[in-house]
Amino acid sequence: MVSAERARARVGLLVGRERSFPEALAAEVARRDPSVQVELAKLEAPRADVRPPYDVLVDRISHEVPSYQPWLKLAALYGTRVVNDPFWRTVDDKFLDAALAGALGVAVPRTVLLPNKSHADDVTAESLRNLDWVDWDALVAELGLPMYLKPHWGGGWRDVSRVMTREELLATYDRSGRLTLIAQSEVTWTQYVRCLVIGQNQVRPALWDPRLPHAERYRKAADSMPPLEDELRERVEHEARLLCEALGYDMNTVEFAIHDGVPYAIDFMNSAPDLDEASLGPEHFRWVVQRMAELVLALAHDPDSAPLRRWDALLGRPAMR
Repeated sequence: MVSAERARARVGLLVGRERSFPEALAAEVARRDPSVQVELAKLEAPRADVRPPYDVLVDRISHEVPSYQPWLKLAALYGTRVVNDPFWRTVDDKFLDAALAGALGVAVPRTVLLPNKSHADDVTAESLRNLDWVDWDALVAELGLPMYLKPHWGGGWRDVSRVMTREELLATYDRSGRLTLIAQSEVTWTQYVRCLVIGQNQVRPALWDPRLPHAERYRKAADSMPPLEDELRERVEHEARLLCEALGYDMNTVEFAIHDGVPYAIDFMNSAPDLDEASLGPEHFRWVVQRMAELVLALAHDPDSAPLRRWDALLGRPAMR
């Protein structure tokens, strides 16, 4: 007989240094449904043939702790719902995102993928026969100056550079080492919007000013730019929803720079977005915690809602969910 304790749905939180969001989420889930057990996920040298004991895992830190990523994929193999999907999470990149957004009809800056400046010692000129030399003059003519150089994978504005001249462009590229960079045209904006997205369909647009200190970007954005008109608000909500549905992200922030009334998707590869109360402010924070609690509870009570995987048919799982 299965014990009453084991029968409870278990939600594991995989977190780093953040406190306010995971603690508030655990409290909100417990308040709404005491039958669901929420705890910090624990793992120690996991075995490949042992199912992780969680119905849902909320991943807030595997982008910084790579050894968590295979374990999250293992959990998904055994049927755990992982937020965000660990398979897409580890293959997504900003170059692909720009192409996907453009294909969906969402405006994006012009984006170019650059070859690595340097490679591992065993990569020689013979290894790079497919590459042509970059025409830097043509690149500058196409994207214009200033432009942005940023890693094709990553976040937190790490290693992002705004270059003003051709010489600065080349100097920044020469310092990039083995980083894979993209170059993007600059969008001059009058408004900047960050959409909080939960469950792919719950969207909360907020003015957000990246020029301000970190703790003031939500709180004081309304002082530095005009409010969103209804038509623009509806458009960014729709496009944020569209992008997250295409990416399969259940937890994301989608940033738009508004130029001449057109929202340009700038950054939407935020599968572990900043959800700290000090950053969001009390109203946005309360909304995020409530929506995430609803999502976690829905997933905990509907284990058959997991996305289809290539191995499902071989494992005898239903073809349709």
